Amino acid sequence: MESNFVDYVKIYCRSGKGGRGSMHLRHVKYNPNGGPDGGDGGKGGSIILRGNHNYWTLLHLKYERHIFAEHGGNGGKDKCHGTDGKDVYIDVPCGTVVYDAETGKYVCDITYDGQEIVLLKGGRGGLGNFQFRTATNQAPRYAQPGEPMQEMTIILELKLLADVGLVGFPNAGKSTLLSSLSNARPKIANYPFTTMEPSLGIVGYRDNKSFVMADIPGIIEGAAEGKGLGLRFLRHIERNSLLLFMVPGDTDDIKREYEILLNELRQFNPDMLDKHRVLAITKCDLLDDELVEMLRETLPNDLPCVFISAVANKGLDELKDVLWRELNAESNKLAAVMAEDTLVHRDKDMTRFAEELADEGEDDDIEYVDEEDIEDIEDYEDFEYE
Repeated sequence: MESNFVDYVKIYCRSGKGGRGSMHLRHVKYNPNGGPDGGDGGKGGSIILRGNHNYWTLLHLKYERHIFAEHGGNGGKDKCHGTDGKDVYIDVPCGTVVYDAETGKYVCDITYDGQEIVLLKGGRGGLGNFQFRTATNQAPRYAQPGEPMQEMTIILELKLLADVGLVGFPNAGKSTLLSSLSNARPKIANYPFTTMEPSLGIVGYRDNKSFVMADIPGIIEGAAEGKGLGLRFLRHIERNSLLLFMVPGDTDDIKREYEILLNELRQFNPDMLDKHRVLAITKCDLLDDELVEMLRETLPNDLPCVFISAVANKGLDELKDVLWRELNAESNKLAAVMAEDTLVHRDKDMTRFAEELADEGEDDDIEYVDEEDIEDIEDYEDFEYE
């Protein structure tokens, strides 16, 4: 069954062209030389992106491959102004990043509810001949064509906004931990890649405080190169304030697995290494106290380490204390502010772009232009002001 979670869509957008100005001379009874009265053309509609907290996925845009704004109406006689084309609003969930599908360049970012960004501006309407009247040219016989529309094929990528992101190999216990700490109910089973889509959960803390935790599918060695589920979900942890690395306690070498996970993040985006990190040793209900003490000596010294068992409800309160302390550390808040303007502005790597399109089932050939619009563009380029 196809998942309802869609975090990647490709859309061809086109704003409206401006309406033509009218070239009309007034001829009425008893006033045969009424002069110019051609009205201006209407403004074309714009394409506007708008943040909407009621959406958590891009599913509503998956099959809307073309989005066109209305063209402006042409001007008329008696100085009648053409109708303005209606703007088209594209509602997207908070955390959506927009890229130019042709070049991979970063375009904009929607981060909060109600935020509006004009993606493509509608063309201005052409001036009617009434606007060109002068003392020496009282009957101008020309008017402006409207400005042409703008067009762009864009990629919309959703990056989950969460405080804590879970990072680990398949079957590390990430989904089990999320279900134990929150009311989220991700799929849990004893086989790799049980989690095929990200899950969010709100973790309650003391004094009615809470934070958001995100579970992404498991990472394997070589994920940054496209292995396993590849690059599809690694982008979701770019927006997390804190990374919680999870390694099972029965692993042969815990430190080595942690370094493999860290290396995959480094290859995908080196900026993610600047985030605060916490290491959780899971499934410690299978370990006795003596073995736990032996494992402590082999763990990395540069980050907090916690032994937990989500099934046995062991160490979870200590884990929440550590996560809350790291989330509210001054250094973490400062790093988040500094990264806000740099992390999401990275252009898309076009060497992997074709693979991403194939993984998402997107088609490259979706562009569309009317022949009438092409003629209007040529008219506008050939127009000369007098």
